[in-house]
Amino acid sequence: MKTNRRPARILALMCVLFLLGCNLPRQDTAGVQTAAALTVRAELTAGAPPSTATFTPVPPTSAAATASIPSATFAPAPTAISSCDKAQFVGETVPDNTSFSGGDDLVKSWTLKNIGSCSWTPSYSLVFVSGDALAGPANVGLAANVNPSQNITVSVNLEAPDANGTYRGNWGLRNAAGVIFSSFWVQIKVSSGGGGGAFAVTHVTYTFSQSDYAGKDDCPMMTAHITTNGPGDVTYRWTRSDGANASMQSVNFASAGTKNVETHWALGSVWAGDTHWLGIYVDEPNHQEFGHQTFTQACAP
Repeated sequence: MKTNRRPARILALMCVLFLLGCNLPRQDTAGVQTAAALTVRAELTAGAPPSTATFTPVPPTSAAATASIPSATFAPAPTAISSCDKAQFVGETVPDNTSFSGGDDLVKSWTLKNIGSCSWTPSYSLVFVSGDALAGPANVGLAANVNPSQNITVSVNLEAPDANGTYRGNWGLRNAAGVIFSSFWVQIKVSSGGGGGAFAVTHVTYTFSQSDYAGKDDCPMMTAHITTNGPGDVTYRWTRSDGANASMQSVNFASAGTKNVETHWALGSVWAGDTHWLGIYVDEPNHQEFGHQTFTQACAP
């Protein structure tokens, strides 16, 4: 009997085809999905607003750029100001704009205090600097040492010019090195009438001597020669190096001229050899000190 095998062959062929289909390469859907996700992400990023972060730019380092940046400017360190030679104005005679007749003689004095750290020696001098010399000297040397904290009165003899007008001469102190470290002036008016201006003490000079006083022998005695430019009353008091001040006194001038006043000091002999001084302070009309005279003598033992 002949058997029909065709259906079996067809079935076998279908199985083979099924197996072959299972081994064929498949499309990578995961890769497609990943690519799609990346594409969407890129598109979202492209459409996002820009970042607001701020970055500090790096300064240029090229030579040209560096040259355009200004460099800091530093003030030089201050130099120490010398405290050696310094003077303080204390007072003067012949107040500014005092009137004189042409040809009148006058003595201008300035009282100065040494507020520096160096002593002024006789190599220091009062010098004419500029303006109207008024027939005065070019310079006048100091007569003695002026130590720190001491006063000195410096004077010049002058002459009023013949022509009417206002005249001013500038003067100063000059040290041994030729440096002028203080300045002051004299200013007068010359008129045909002359004479006068405000009543004032024009200068005071001193004479030292010794006499018996308060039961002691040869005690210091000082005479002050007070000169005014006209009539009036002068109120004054004595001052001295130990800080004591005498009571106010007065002297009347009937006309311009000089009057003498004096004082004694019962200075014990133990103080002999030390430096002391006596001077005058004029309260009216000048309101100023008129220097002082130093000495080293004391009463006899």
